[in-house]
Formats: sequence, structure tokens, C-alpha cells
Amino acid sequence: MKKGLGISTFEAAKQRINYTFDNFEKVYVSFSAGKDSTVMLHMVMDEAIKRKREVGILFIDLEAQYKATIDHAENMFKQYDEYAKIFWVCLPIHLRNAVSVYEPHWVCWEKEKEDMWVREMPKNKWVISDESYFDFFHAAMEFEEFVPLFGDWYSEGKSTACCVGIRSDESLNRYRSIARSDKAMYKDLKWTTKVTDLTYNIYPVYDWNTSDIWVFHGKNKDKDYNKLYDFMHLAGLSIHQMRICQPYGDDQRRGLWLFHLIEPQTWAKVVARVNGANSGSLYMQEWGNVNGYRKITKPKGHTWFSFAQLLINSMPPKTKEHFTNKIFTFEKWWKEQGYPDGIPDAADYQMEQKRLAPSWRRVCKSLLRNDYWCKGLGFTQHKSAAYTKYLELKKRQREEAEYRI
Repeated sequence: MKKGLGISTFEAAKQRINYTFDNFEKVYVSFSAGKDSTVMLHMVMDEAIKRKREVGILFIDLEAQYKATIDHAENMFKQYDEYAKIFWVCLPIHLRNAVSVYEPHWVCWEKEKEDMWVREMPKNKWVISDESYFDFFHAAMEFEEFVPLFGDWYSEGKSTACCVGIRSDESLNRYRSIARSDKAMYKDLKWTTKVTDLTYNIYPVYDWNTSDIWVFHGKNKDKDYNKLYDFMHLAGLSIHQMRICQPYGDDQRRGLWLFHLIEPQTWAKVVARVNGANSGSLYMQEWGNVNGYRKITKPKGHTWFSFAQLLINSMPPKTKEHFTNKIFTFEKWWKEQGYPDGIPDAADYQMEQKRLAPSWRRVCKSLLRNDYWCKGLGFTQHKSAAYTKYLELKKRQREEAEYRI
């Protein structure tokens, strides 16, 4: 249950930021150039300048981004350069491509594909494009691996806070990251999460709503914001629909259609960069079997199990192998949880939606959504360093169980 503090969200965020500077030796900001991280960066830097403290700023440039976003990032860094140590990371990082089963991932700033880059490599004093700059980095590292390793690297053995601009009302997963009681925290403060022995994530604006963000800019005309949101507004999006991130991700793909409206010159390169981008922009707003959103239906004459077989067998070999491993593990786990004869074709729809009951209909929905990591089946993303071993292990287990789908 949410409980009011008796103060404004702005004052509460200021108090959290002050507390962070008081209790951590080093502070840095994870900056995406989106609306939430922009407000947070302004507030953190106001306090840093007041205290004459240097703050780190981590900006991971994912290549396929709007020019307006990059211009905004550069403006912010120019404004705060005196009190900030800026890391503009342009390294080959492994990212999700949710618009294709033939190319389920892509690598931004991949040197072998320089002629296909959406943008030229930025040329400013903050850019880091040398793969040997960080001793922990390896080419095609997962984004989710890079972030915590950067925190440990930046800490230099000191207690370190990473300010992250997420808001709990944006998604259930973001709410869980704040509200869950089983996580490790800093001194039992819910707006913190322990990442490593040295680093904690701090969420200063976690309780803000979207209106709070724009009220902040309305009251602080001197604070720069990303003008891309103005164009999104003109395109008909509400303030609650506006998101900025790499365009091919599982959630972000639904905003692909905006590129050709807002920045047609960028759109041509976005389409050429990865497999499936154009069809994704055309059909990602559809419901039902096209993308697995909301309710789905099975073809005439099929069970959900046979429909799952049909979908699996239509995939290219590498993707088929990946999904087969996931489904095998899903079925195996539920067999041990009271379904010894295997999972049912369908279960109570509400129970399925809450992930409290297994079914082949749930499997079909994940396949139709191209849910690569099968988060809809309860899985999380694997680390790249361990993923090859994971594939080998699952293949051996399937062979031992004589598993077929």
C-alpha cells in the first residue's frame, strides 16, 4: 500500500538526494536522456554544485537513437561538465532485436558493420569507443552485464551510489524493484537496492508520476529537456505513452512507427540496420495472433500444444533451439509442482494471466510475442558469459529425457 509522506514529491526527492551525498563516498547518475533521468540529473547536479562534489554520469549510447536525444545529451553535458565526470559509452554492446526471429539480437557500434551504423560515431571529448578503456569490457557484452560492472569499476573500492531515474508507476516490474521486501537495501530504505558489495542503486524520483516530471520543467524554464517529447506530442502521443530507448527492444518496438514521422532521415537507417524493423513498425500495434498481445486464438483443427509445435517448427534452427530449451525447462518445473502428466492445453485464463497456472496456451502466447527470454513463462535474462554452457546443459538434459516438441 502506498503511504503519503506529507510533503511534495519534489521535496521527497531532494531529501533522498541529500541523504545519498551524505552517506556515499562516490555518486554517479545512470542517464538515458529520457524525461525521468533528465529531471533526476538536474536535481543531483544542483546538489553536487552546491557541495562542490564531482558526480559521474554514465550515458550508454545505443547507436540507433533519435538525433534529438543525442543533441539533448550533449547539451546536458556541456551544462554540467565542470562538476561531472562524463562517460559517453559507444562500445559494441549486445542488445535485443524483438522484431525478428532470424536476427534476435544485434550489436550496437559493431565495427564490422560500420557502413550500416544508424549514426556516425560522435566526436566529442566524452566519448569512449576504445574497447580497452574498461578492464572488464569484452566485445558484445550484454547491456545488463555492463551496468553493474561499470559501477564496481567506478567505485574504486569506495561506497558508491548510482542514481537511477525509474518511476514505479511506469510498469509492474519497476514497481516491484522498489516495493519488494526480499531485496537487499541500504539501511532498509525501500528506495535503494544493493547491486554489489560496493554499489547501491538509488531511486530519487521513484514515487513521481508523469505529470510531476512536466510540472518540474514548467517551473524550471532554465532546465533543458529533450525536445523529442514535443514531436511525440505533435504525433498524437499522450504524456504517458512517451518512451525513449533503443528501438528494437521487446517493449520499445511498439514505438518504431514514430521514427518515420519524427526523423525520416534516421528512419531509413533504422530500417536497414536490423532484420524485421520495417514489418515491426507496420504490425507491432496489432492485437491477437499477429503479436500475441491480449487474447490469442488457435488455428482450426489445432490444440494449443499442436499450435506450439507449428510455431516452433516454423523458426530458424538457432531460434528454435533456444525456445525449445525454454519450453522444456518450463514444462519440467511444472511437472515437479503438481503436474506429473505434463502441463494442460489450457487453464483458467485469469490464473494464466497471473502466471499461477501453466498451459500450452501460455507457451503459444510467448512464441507469438517473440518473447525471446520467455519472461511471460517466468524466466529472466541469462548472462552472456554463461549462456553457451546453459545451452549445452539443456541440450544434454533434453536428450536424456528424449524430449520432443
